[in-house]
Amino acid sequence: MEKIITFEDFTKVDLRIGTIIEVNDFPNAHRPAYQLSIDFGALGVKKSSAQITTQYQKDGLLSRQIVAVVNFPKKQIANFMSECLVVGAVKENDVFLLHPETKVKNGSQVS
Repeated sequence: MEKIITFEDFTKVDLRIGTIIEVNDFPNAHRPAYQLSIDFGALGVKKSSAQITTQYQKDGLLSRQIVAVVNFPKKQIANFMSECLVVGAVKENDVFLLHPETKVKNGSQVS
């Protein structure tokens, strides 16, 4: 454990469920990545760059529900503006996406 935070710190992080609706290669990224479009229901569609190419193929990501932080400021990554951060577990150099066990409404809050 690196840093201890308070419960109030945790409540500032807005984690939501979204469904990946589009996946594109991201050749301008420094490390292999995909450009994702993710539907968060009432929050709209947000874009994200995700370094998940070693464990996931593009067609296997479509319609997949994921967990993402939706209240970070936008971040420029090469020629792409990332609007949210997809959450995953890291094992060595691989990222494994976190997701609900059953389908839930897009935009559902994670707590």
